[in-house]
Amino acid sequence: MKWRLRRAVPEQTSEPLVPSRENLPGHIAIIMDGNGRWARKRGLPRIAGHHAGMSAVREIIRACDELGVPCLTLYAFSTENWKRPRAEVEYIMRLPEEFFRTEIEELVDRGVRVHFIGDLERLPRYTLDIVAKTLEQTQHNSGMTVNFALNYGGRADVLAAARRYAERVQAGQATWAELTEETFSRCLSTDHCPDPDLVIRTSGEVRLSNFLIWQAAYAELWFTDVLWPDFDRRELHRAIADYQRRKRRFGGLK
Repeated sequence: MKWRLRRAVPEQTSEPLVPSRENLPGHIAIIMDGNGRWARKRGLPRIAGHHAGMSAVREIIRACDELGVPCLTLYAFSTENWKRPRAEVEYIMRLPEEFFRTEIEELVDRGVRVHFIGDLERLPRYTLDIVAKTLEQTQHNSGMTVNFALNYGGRADVLAAARRYAERVQAGQATWAELTEETFSRCLSTDHCPDPDLVIRTSGEVRLSNFLIWQAAYAELWFTDVLWPDFDRRELHRAIADYQRRKRRFGGLK
């Protein structure tokens, strides 16, 4: 299925085209929102917006890798998204197969290591197959880490971590006295990367929507009205440049 797509041209600003490399976020997390509205504005079906969003995924991975951002997490499908029409959900579940079939060679060439976070057991078999294949093909890469959050919910992540720690206690591998924020964080789905420094949400919505709610406790938040299919490296650079101007105190004083 093909559509003729036109990307909106971002407004010109006086901000630098490329942010400084001296204070880059170690982990950027993005709530990719606005695909449906992007399609509706063009008189296209919602699934056309999801298809167009893959181009933004490709560009943002490239941009982060070229800047030297160590970790990127993309909120692809939430635990609440199952409430959407069945045909739309099925289409979204097919997108990883198309994306990784066309992008895996470049990801491997760049040394990108792909992870998937969320309750993967509920995903259909055809999605699980491409997940397993992608994990296998990138498992030895040592470059940037890219997490795709599929059937992910922040509260479910916290609950799963609590169960995981309790199981370790029951197995004699840990004690309740050893439970700290650090040891608990190691039980979360993102234990392989640091907590996000910058959380970006596109489309004008101003909320986290159950995304990395433990991990994002001290993240800097950046919201934009730009819809996800129109979010390009210039918008990413704007977000990072704004992040670099902020003073992060973590509850203290400087």
